[in-house]
Amino acid sequence: MDEPWLNGISPFVRVAKIMKSHSLSGEWMDYDFVYTYIEQGEAEFFLSGIKYLVKEGDVLLMHPYMSHIIKSTTSAPLNQYIFHFDLYYDEQRSNLRHESVSNMLPEDKDTQEMRLASVYPLVHLQLSDQIILKKRFLTMYNAYTDRKHGSSLLLKSICLELLYLFLTSQTDHKKEEGKMTKGWIFIEKAMKYVNERYHELEMDNAAISSHVGVSTNHLSYLFKTQLGISIHKYVTHIRIEQAKKRIIQANQTLTEIADEVGFSSIHLFSRLFKQAEGIVPSKYAMSQRNNSS
Repeated sequence: MDEPWLNGISPFVRVAKIMKSHSLSGEWMDYDFVYTYIEQGEAEFFLSGIKYLVKEGDVLLMHPYMSHIIKSTTSAPLNQYIFHFDLYYDEQRSNLRHESVSNMLPEDKDTQEMRLASVYPLVHLQLSDQIILKKRFLTMYNAYTDRKHGSSLLLKSICLELLYLFLTSQTDHKKEEGKMTKGWIFIEKAMKYVNERYHELEMDNAAISSHVGVSTNHLSYLFKTQLGISIHKYVTHIRIEQAKKRIIQANQTLTEIADEVGFSSIHLFSRLFKQAEGIVPSKYAMSQRNNSS
């Protein structure tokens, strides 16, 4: 890919992070590019309803507003190197918070940021390129974490390098390699509903399937066969992820957070949080304070 407009891009890196997960992970939708390198593990990525099998050494480039959900396919943890970026720096966009945008309207999209939307989203790097990516990403991660003077320029330069690695690793992919997930239109509608109304106590399988327009049994079947999880587990996952964001902000009590994200009691919240994260919410909050100090 060698188009003249690429000469004019000036990336803005919003966040860089390393994630390790054992099950369902990922955001519903983001307003920026998500560049993900699979450092370890295997998973199924559902990108706008199309399933891609990914493994160690693979890189995914998810364009803005691309719906995605991730499911690990082995017992080993899925290690991901991730950074979010805009193709062009814009002062107003630079102040946007990094969060899900499931409520964004199509007309809110920045068309400039959609210029790579047609690129095939998955490549596999040669071993030599994997070594380069890991080294450069860790430099990016440290620059993002340290926030030293001039770090924005370093982040921009590494973003360009890693984008170059992705684009030059493109081959003649056939679109048939990724297949549309059966019943995705119903799964997508259900996930959008959950992301918009996770805070409602009365939201259950019946309410979700009624909104989608299919029977509860059929929607449960689609979630189980296509995503490998129950509807209830997906709802719990979204609530836990929302709770984690609030815990990091550190301006609410755990009881307030539990109530705000849709748990009927602090005890239920604590139990399900520990099941999902391996530690209770109070210890998670303490670890976040220690990391930020």
